[in-house]
Amino acid sequence: MASGKNFSELINGEQPVLVDFYATWCGPCQMMQPILQETASKVGGMAKIIKIDVDKNPLAASKYQVKGVPTLILFHKGKPVWRQSGVVPAHQLVQVIQQHALENA
Repeated sequence: MASGKNFSELINGEQPVLVDFYATWCGPCQMMQPILQETASKVGGMAKIIKIDVDKNPLAASKYQVKGVPTLILFHKGKPVWRQSGVVPAHQLVQVIQQHALENA
């Protein structure tokens, strides 16, 4: 997945980016996969959704103080504008993304 420069470039773009900080061994993280797919289908090109494995990218997890997984952070122009830990329903993610995408359009 995205790391280093690619990650910075992604989150610093004009388009909001929802980052799912996860771990392969985490049960709730596995529950997020279909929720993220549903969210992506509903928001279309309004936002990018990427997954970051905290075990493979400990620096990114540390930089954004990810203490537990899953942690979802919505970035816009490089700044975290929303974050939540745990399983988040698709309708809530869609609402958050739409709010920030329209607010900053």
